[in-house]
Amino acid sequence: MEKNVKVCVTGGAGYLASFLIKQLLERGYIVHATLRSLGDASKVGLLKSLAHAETRLKLFEADIYSPDDFESAIKGCEIVVHMATPFQHSANANSQYKDTVEAAVGGVKVIMESCLRSNTVKRVIYTGSVVAASPLKDDGSGYKDSMDETCWTPLNLSYDFFHGYVPSKTLAEKEILSYNGKGLQVVSLACGVVGGDTIQSKMPETMAFLISQATNDEFMYKALRFLEDLLGKVPIAHVEDITEAHIFSMENEHVSGRFLCAGAFLKTAEIASLSRKLQQDISIPTEFIEDTKRETRWDSRKLEDLGFHYKCDAEKIINDSILCAKMLGNII
Repeated sequence: MEKNVKVCVTGGAGYLASFLIKQLLERGYIVHATLRSLGDASKVGLLKSLAHAETRLKLFEADIYSPDDFESAIKGCEIVVHMATPFQHSANANSQYKDTVEAAVGGVKVIMESCLRSNTVKRVIYTGSVVAASPLKDDGSGYKDSMDETCWTPLNLSYDFFHGYVPSKTLAEKEILSYNGKGLQVVSLACGVVGGDTIQSKMPETMAFLISQATNDEFMYKALRFLEDLLGKVPIAHVEDITEAHIFSMENEHVSGRFLCAGAFLKTAEIASLSRKLQQDISIPTEFIEDTKRETRWDSRKLEDLGFHYKCDAEKIINDSILCAKMLGNII
């Protein structure tokens, strides 16, 4: 289908971004993708190898620590999908930002102003994270009964893992939503832990968290348990559903505001149980199975109420992730 609609995707070589770009090119979109460095042969090669890349993909060099760089990529586009985000602070002598929080929030401000100046951008889709949607009570004394779009992670508490990432994603999401209705339509998709498949040559970190019990990866399992303690349980999603949610948000004008995006909401003990059920050769040590007995409820249906349908249930998400890990050599 020849859509001839120009879409800018920031952070183009990332796990979700590369998968999305592949789908957009196949559906006839023209894509402007940004990379931190056009000198990175592996990332440039990945994107240029995609079908229709020769005629429908243009690459731009842009770094979130120098957000003015994004303006040329945004120029002429109707839709911007903002996926680039700093996970660890990049110490740069020329940087105007002192940490990941300043970089994430500052980057959003500059990019949104570039969208407004463009006079062509109509919609901005922000790839958020469920780490910004914790149902923890503000005093840290326990959890709300359910997790939905009204939940925002309390920033007065300290977090052992992702201590910079949690506030950066929370504050950046709030910042980008503040532009909604002010000359732009903004959709924020707070995505769960994503797995299922990849077009990259190595296993993405989010998938490594998800199946850390199956791979017996102690560090990644601790990260998964942190997410469980932050969110009550672990929201998980298949990369195909996350990609479709982005495209659904791009193509439907009635979609606006904040949406949690996950196909299932499980305890880590349930993830372990499903892993062993689906792949009986998987062995999980007892120290990787801890049942919190927590019964926080997933109460987000906003995206589905607007017509979106998740195609992948928990079994498919976990099974496809383990099969992908085997293919990549992470499980032998």
